[in-house]
Amino acid sequence: MKILVTNDDGIQSEGLLILSRALEKIAEVWVVAPDREKSAVSHSLTMGRPLRAKRMKALGPRYFAVNGTPTDCVLLGTHKILPGKPDLIVSGINKGENLGDDITYSGTVSAAIEGTILGIPSFAVSLVGRKKFNFTHAATFSVRLARNLLRHGLPKNTLLNVNVPGSKKPRSKRITRMGKRIYGDSVQEKVDAWGKKYYIIGGNDPGYADTEDSDFQAIARNSISITPLHLDWTNYASFETLLKRRI
Repeated sequence: MKILVTNDDGIQSEGLLILSRALEKIAEVWVVAPDREKSAVSHSLTMGRPLRAKRMKALGPRYFAVNGTPTDCVLLGTHKILPGKPDLIVSGINKGENLGDDITYSGTVSAAIEGTILGIPSFAVSLVGRKKFNFTHAATFSVRLARNLLRHGLPKNTLLNVNVPGSKKPRSKRITRMGKRIYGDSVQEKVDAWGKKYYIIGGNDPGYADTEDSDFQAIARNSISITPLHLDWTNYASFETLLKRRI
């Protein structure tokens, strides 16, 4: 069995290295990850620029750094680098949570989305936190989940977005739904030394809606959140309303 591991924090990220070493206990692990941090690149592909894969011999014979995005890494790994299609794709362990609306920006989750598009069982795993990261519990659970998915697979067009509490040992695990971020004003306006304005996106601490069974609620209760995501984003409930409007 072969597992392809990637991330958006880069090939040298501690979370990726701990995850890949842990997964080596259950399968042959291949790592194809960006050569630098690619956070918040979403599902972007590199077009019109050559992609290069460099074997990272210092890390191991099956570690490759790519000058592209997490989605690029999944495509190159699956079609060109691995000797055959991987049986599972694992993306992470991300430094920081990917909860609620975060998934629309996340390179970590997008790598798992790409794997699912390719018909490969995939999950993304993130560790909730900001500065100090202990990846032990996230890695242990990832091995457990990977073993289960290698045996049973996933429903068609479905991936899992996993978030693990970072402060202490999780109390439990929960199947959750996407929560809702409350971002507020996430754009900061500043002035440089020459008196010209510039802007920084992010930097504030967004809140979240207290929704029952959400990923946010699970983390707040010190539980691992496992959110099944589906590739079909169609809002079927809106059909009747839109048809009545005769758009």
